[in-house]
Amino acid sequence: MLQVSRIVPQGKGLAPVLVQRAAQLVLDWDVRQKSRFDATASDERHVGVFLPRGTVVRGGDVLITQDGSLLRVVAAPQPVMRITACPDHPPQEQAFDLMRAAYHLGNRHVPIELRPDHLKIEPDHVLADMLRAMHLTVEEAREPFEPEGGAYGGHGHGQAAHGHSHSNSHSHDHHHPHHDAHHPHGHSHG
Repeated sequence: MLQVSRIVPQGKGLAPVLVQRAAQLVLDWDVRQKSRFDATASDERHVGVFLPRGTVVRGGDVLITQDGSLLRVVAAPQPVMRITACPDHPPQEQAFDLMRAAYHLGNRHVPIELRPDHLKIEPDHVLADMLRAMHLTVEEAREPFEPEGGAYGGHGHGQAAHGHSHSNSHSHDHHHPHHDAHHPHGHSHG
């Protein structure tokens, strides 16, 4: 079995052509959140991964084997719940609804993938019912899952590295809309 004990987050510093040619390790979140696991690469080699405790492996990371070969990690599609705001709410209220959902899920220490227009969590019917009661739309899907890393962690980069800087070259409206928890519209969120 080939051993891996080194990780290059998102392949930074490696030649893109080498990363593209590398064999793939297609792994779901349950495996990628472990620092020690066995897997089979796309070239059929068996791999034993032994990373420092607490290391989280993300889609796009590159693992380096004991013989110096590269393995590109791919986040496998898996069952998730995709959470979106009610389309009948005004846009500024939709953003607040998602923020509120993320707050309540975070209070329950649920791993969450944060996106500008939706959230993703692992399937849980109790949480789905809670979110629907908050007038959010919850749909089952099969997609890669990359939950947000901890605020203080090193390699748990989640979606934070999204390719643009937050400089003063643009401005944001920092209006905080008041949100009435009682919704006058009588439609169902399913």
